[in-house]
Amino acid sequence: MSVLVTARFHTTVAQARQLPPDGIPEVAFIGRSNAGKSSAINVLCQRRRLAFASRTPGRTQALNFFAVGRGDEITGFIVDTPGYGYAAAPGAVRGAWDALAGTYLQARTALQGAVLMLDIRREVTDLDRHMLAWLPPALPLVVLLTKCDKLAASRQTIVRRQVMAQLAELGRGDQARVLLFSATTRKGIDEARAAVGHLLGERPDEPKKTPTKG
Repeated sequence: MSVLVTARFHTTVAQARQLPPDGIPEVAFIGRSNAGKSSAINVLCQRRRLAFASRTPGRTQALNFFAVGRGDEITGFIVDTPGYGYAAAPGAVRGAWDALAGTYLQARTALQGAVLMLDIRREVTDLDRHMLAWLPPALPLVVLLTKCDKLAASRQTIVRRQVMAQLAELGRGDQARVLLFSATTRKGIDEARAAVGHLLGERPDEPKKTPTKG
């Protein structure tokens, strides 16, 4: 069973000084508003309303930490970051959100990887490039091409290749894994769970060895 299904709310961080002690592995979920970030978190964690998808894009103003670990143990955090690309937010407020997310993504030593949500119909936008520039160059990256059910299978394959090429041009090709994903049809969920779990330090269960008779 994936450790992600143990996810539960831990804390909300509105200022950098409120961050939990730095030491437990963290994976940040990032994405443009309406890219399906909240839906992806919920379906990966098998929770309907763990992350809230606001009707007003960009409404989330803080970092939401969800703890994972069996029982009372906390072995990692999933971090839901503010969505970006919300045209309705005032510039000053938008700047504050960007400063919080930017400081976290650039300087957080506990950050073991990022999961970037891209609407498969938009590919890599200028806003996505701006967000990627915040990430440390060597940070592992899982890219979920969300809402892939909106395109035919042949088109999904083409777009995936195009996104991989775009990431390579940005210098992110070596550390990025690009997956087709749909919260509606559940496509790519097992692969995404395994990829995120790996970033959090989860390893596949080793097959049990049959005792040999001596």
